[in-house]
Amino acid sequence: MTQVAPTAVVRPATVDRDRALLLGGVLAGPIFVASALLQGFTRDGFDFRRHPVSALSTGGLGWIQIATFLTTGALCLAAAVALRRSASTGSVWLPRLLALYGLGLVGAGIFSADPLDGFPAGTPRGAGQISWHGGLHFLVAAVAFVSLIVATVVGGRRAARRGERGRAVYSLATGAFFAVTWVALIVRPAPAVMVAFGVAVAAGWLWVALTFARAAGGRAD
Repeated sequence: MTQVAPTAVVRPATVDRDRALLLGGVLAGPIFVASALLQGFTRDGFDFRRHPVSALSTGGLGWIQIATFLTTGALCLAAAVALRRSASTGSVWLPRLLALYGLGLVGAGIFSADPLDGFPAGTPRGAGQISWHGGLHFLVAAVAFVSLIVATVVGGRRAARRGERGRAVYSLATGAFFAVTWVALIVRPAPAVMVAFGVAVAAGWLWVALTFARAAGGRAD
């Protein structure tokens, strides 16, 4: 009688790779926020009450923020691809929206913003002129922002259908806060609104990090 040797269950290499990509997406937010804060508090002439983070991509040290956009955007995009392949998500649109968010960040790095309102040091006060790359920067940033807002709505609705009321409220509140502060910034970029939008960006990154973290842990999103 022949004996059949037991076969070991081998975990596919793609599972480990996708988990690593998801964890990279988790790190994207802290990298972005830490970079923005460090630059904002150390670069001469920058003021969070008057300047958006995008302005940090101008001047001699602008390469730091450009690299931040490119790195965090690529990490988010790669994590979104892994999220699409993850067995823990049944959503078609959530990975797509997060991929668009990552692509928007990469685009924001490729098409840098323009100097404005006294930054970098020596720039005249006021809005200044918008160049072709500055215009494209606003366009790709809008794509990223809209994608993130819609992603929070999709995530919130899915959580509500699963009976996860707390997560649903959190997702929808994050998206609403981001949307309201963004519109307020467009309508009237007052110092308080500028700071509030900066907080909304950090809150959005936190939501993205938690979404990727849940998927990395095998929980449904």
